[in-house]
Amino acid sequence: MRIAIVTPAGRTSKSGNRNTAVRWAAFLRELGHRVRVQLQWDGQPADLMLALHARKSYGSIRAFVAAFPERPVILALTGTDLYRDIRFDADAQASMTIARRMIVLQEQGLRELPAALRRKTRVVRQSATAIPRQPPLRSCFEVCVIGHLREEKDPFRCALALPHLPVASRIRVTHLGRAMSGEMERTARDLMARERRYRWLGEIPHWRARRVLARSRLMVMSSRMEGGANVVSEAIASGVPVIASRVPGNLGMLGADYSGYFPVEDERSLARLLTRAEGDPAFLPKLGAQCKARRPLFTARQEKAALAAILKEIA
Repeated sequence: MRIAIVTPAGRTSKSGNRNTAVRWAAFLRELGHRVRVQLQWDGQPADLMLALHARKSYGSIRAFVAAFPERPVILALTGTDLYRDIRFDADAQASMTIARRMIVLQEQGLRELPAALRRKTRVVRQSATAIPRQPPLRSCFEVCVIGHLREEKDPFRCALALPHLPVASRIRVTHLGRAMSGEMERTARDLMARERRYRWLGEIPHWRARRVLARSRLMVMSSRMEGGANVVSEAIASGVPVIASRVPGNLGMLGADYSGYFPVEDERSLARLLTRAEGDPAFLPKLGAQCKARRPLFTARQEKAALAAILKEIA
């Protein structure tokens, strides 16, 4: 089968959407299909379109259906789709109507959809390759934050929690991710100047980011909205405990009964969890055990099988 994957993230992008598109393309090729990954549909014939992002990919979806009205579209809903755009954006809503099947990245995403759309939606959890845990820095209790600096990620919440830690705390925050605006970059630099325990490194190669993650005592995911962050899959695969904001996308990844949640935009509650992770000898292992229990959900085998099942349904 000829499959066109459309993603709003370009070839050089290190965004989650681009990584997902490239990984899915590899799985689909392993299943015997011919796959092209594109920013926008190039008009070349395809038997199926797999589009990431309901709003941003609408133009490509509309053009594909106009050219090949009988051929199916599979739509993968991102975090901004699920928790913002589909509620008011006409293009996003039209994309969902057109799609033969839809994908969400964690089971909580199904709750955002009306019953008629839920029936044609499947959960495909993003996998991650495990890398061995690295020796942690002995000079501090390192906490990492990984994600581009944009409003949806609430990227500075961990930095804002630092003044609320005990004076004797050895916690240091290493923040990785590209600033998506000049304002975000200025804020990161201002925070570094004010808070010696916060270090923003900007965008670094993925392999280096994985090594920082693997040596960290834990990772903080502070998003205001989240579709199902692959970096959480990476943390789980590598045995790194997570502290996360209580938003549906994180609940769907880590489980409703996970012990490491804090209320959205609440740095004082985050500081209390960080303090407990550093000082309570039982708490961090508990988070680690809960993450380990979720690990079988995020394997390459299950992700590839989930994609294959959707193709079989619409064949």
